[in-house]
Amino acid sequence: MMTKEENERLTKIGPRTPCGEFLRRYWQPAALSEELLAGGAPLPVTLLGEELVLFRDERGQPGLLALHCSHRGADLSYGRLEDGGLRCIYHGWLYDIHGNCLDQPAQAGGGEHKSAIRHPAYPCQEAAGVIFAYLGPGEPPLLPAYDLLTVPEEYRYMPMKSFHECSFLQGNEGNLDPVHLSFLHRLWEDKDAEAWSSGGKGMARATALELNRSDLAPLIDAEVTDFGLRIFSVRKVAEDQNYVRITNFVMPNLCAIGGGTGGDGYQMDWHVPIDDTHHWKYSMAFRRSQPLTDRRLKDRLAGITTGYRRKQTAANRYLQDREEMKTKSFAGLGNNFMDHDGFAVETPGAIQDRTQEHLVTTDKGIVAGRKLLLQGIRDVEEGRDPQHVVRDPERNRFPYIMVRHVVVPATVDWKNSWKENIPDKVR
Repeated sequence: MMTKEENERLTKIGPRTPCGEFLRRYWQPAALSEELLAGGAPLPVTLLGEELVLFRDERGQPGLLALHCSHRGADLSYGRLEDGGLRCIYHGWLYDIHGNCLDQPAQAGGGEHKSAIRHPAYPCQEAAGVIFAYLGPGEPPLLPAYDLLTVPEEYRYMPMKSFHECSFLQGNEGNLDPVHLSFLHRLWEDKDAEAWSSGGKGMARATALELNRSDLAPLIDAEVTDFGLRIFSVRKVAEDQNYVRITNFVMPNLCAIGGGTGGDGYQMDWHVPIDDTHHWKYSMAFRRSQPLTDRRLKDRLAGITTGYRRKQTAANRYLQDREEMKTKSFAGLGNNFMDHDGFAVETPGAIQDRTQEHLVTTDKGIVAGRKLLLQGIRDVEEGRDPQHVVRDPERNRFPYIMVRHVVVPATVDWKNSWKENIPDKVR
């Protein structure tokens, strides 16, 4: 059980809060590239409790500035894109992507002291259809070169995002809990689910959903890695066979899970705080073995409406169907896992009161993840880079982030067998 003070340390994310300062040491998604088209309007965003504006200059470079003009506080998202930057429509002050004031046209000579103005600005990078921003102090670290961000475009699904009315931590902790797959995501009719090759007698076409419900009380274990946690769930599916699922918690607020590509690649869900009680979930996925025939996540997109909001929310009781619960699904929430997860992370409240929960042995991943986050906060408070802040280009590669979903003989060392998939050149 957590204390009230620990819960607040992990959920208050504004400027100068312990968790806020910790999260600012990492690159965070600020928007999808599709939200900021070349020549398009500036985009107001709130990220880590800060009101900001995202725009592209005339070269197409993204810039992220404080929302309110340094002159009289007008909203810069209404500004004009011209002359190498973003111009406030109140008095014409012009800013570039670095926060330099380039022009004060109402002042003699364009502003004799304009160079003294340093409008708050944050570095941006664009990769895999996402614009990332660094809101921390000092020299930004490297953007981690995850396989997902570096594979050719045709191997990668188009990224998407969805709005959640709860703390980022609740979304993040859903990824550290393999047990809920046997319940929340259980479907009775899963004939069309992706088939998984198991090699087990009588289970050659067993699906992941069938395997998850074959053992409702899996063995859960977690081990600390350089990037965060590797989480194991082991389900006994026959007297001499285990179904082994390996997923990852990647510091500080994302995961690597199977998603639609199973073990042939992975999906990353990035839970990015808007403020203390709301966050965006960015979902990205790729396949290693071959290009994708369709890069759209159709099933997920079907559940999204205007403004990247989910159709199933607390306001409509997540469209739960009690009749469906009798014949089609455990939860009665349809077959879209995104909607299941939305219910699970939002209904504990905007910020879950973790002093009232009762964790059990299968919550090992959640306990381990909280310990890493609290240690990361302490690292920042004591002047150190927290875990998985990447600064060495030679170490900016992550072949050990992989997922596995496989049925193996019960005699196999499931905790180490995943290493067989690592290329020899990086062992």
